[in-house]
Amino acid sequence: MRNIIFVLLLIMFAACKQKPKPVDVVEETRTSGKVSILVDESFSKVLADQIEVFKADYPNAEFTIVEGNERKILPTFLNDSIRVIVLSRMLTEEEDSIYRRRSIVPKTSRFGIDGIALITNKENPDSNITVTEVVDILKGTSTSGKQLVFDNAYSSTLRYFRDLAGIKTLPAKGVYFLKTNNDVIKYTAENRGSIGVLGVNWLIDNNKDITSYLEQVKMMGVKNVKGKKGDDQYYKPIQANLISGIYPFLRNIYIIDAEGRNGLGAGFATWLVGPRGQLIVLRSGLGPHKLASRDFNFKNTN
Repeated sequence: MRNIIFVLLLIMFAACKQKPKPVDVVEETRTSGKVSILVDESFSKVLADQIEVFKADYPNAEFTIVEGNERKILPTFLNDSIRVIVLSRMLTEEEDSIYRRRSIVPKTSRFGIDGIALITNKENPDSNITVTEVVDILKGTSTSGKQLVFDNAYSSTLRYFRDLAGIKTLPAKGVYFLKTNNDVIKYTAENRGSIGVLGVNWLIDNNKDITSYLEQVKMMGVKNVKGKKGDDQYYKPIQANLISGIYPFLRNIYIIDAEGRNGLGAGFATWLVGPRGQLIVLRSGLGPHKLASRDFNFKNTN
C-alpha cells in the first residue's frame, strides 16, 4: 500500500513539474508577423486584392486594416498609433517632421495611379465637361446649373478638387456631400442634373449591391485647360488614359511606412512596387507605378 501511495505521489510531482507548451510565436520579418495599416477608403478595394495575394504567398503575414476618410485616418498616423498608411498624397514637411523628431524617417512609395471619375445619369445627353467648367462650379461662378456630388466633406477626393480650384471655402450651391461612394452612385443614377465624383477604382471594382445603379450611370469625358496635356479632346478615365497621363484628374496612390524597422510594413511596401504587386494594380484597371518590361526572343526560321 505504501509503495502504491509513493508511486502516485511521484506521478503527481512529475505532473506539477511539467512546463506548459510554448505558444508558437511568428517571427517578425519582411514577410511574416503583424502589421496595422490605415487606408484611405477610396483605395480599400485595390489594397484588399493586394493583401489577398500577398497572404497567399506568405501565410504567416497578418494584416489589420483600418479604413476611413483622409481627415479621419491621418491624425491616427501622426499620433503614432498606427505607423503605416495608404494615401493619395505625400506627407507635408510639417507632417514628415513629426516622425523625424522621433528619429524615424517615413518611407514613401508610389504604387499606383488613380483617376477621379465624373459620372452622370445614363439618359443625360450631356456627357462631356471641361476642367474649367468643374472649377467654375467649385468656385460658385458657374451658370450651367450643374452640381457636383462628393462622398463626404472630409474625403481626399474633395481635398483634391479644392486644391485644383485653389479655394478654401465651398459655395453655398453647386457642391454637395453624401456619406459614401455608393451613395454618390445611387444619387447620380436617380438625379439627372447631378455629377458624381469618385475614384475610378471604386467605380470599376464595386460590390454586387450597387450593380443596378451602376447600369444607370456613365463616365463623363473631361477636356483639360488649354496648354496642358489632354486639352485637345474629351478623355474618359480608362486605364490607357491613366497610364499615359492624358486624363486630367489623376492622383497617385502612396504607401507610407514609418515603422522605423525592417518589418512586415517595409516588406509589403516593397512588394507593392514589385512585379507581383504591380500586376495586380494593372489588373484592377488602375495605372501601375511602373510597367514591367517584356522581352521577346526572335528566332531566324530561314
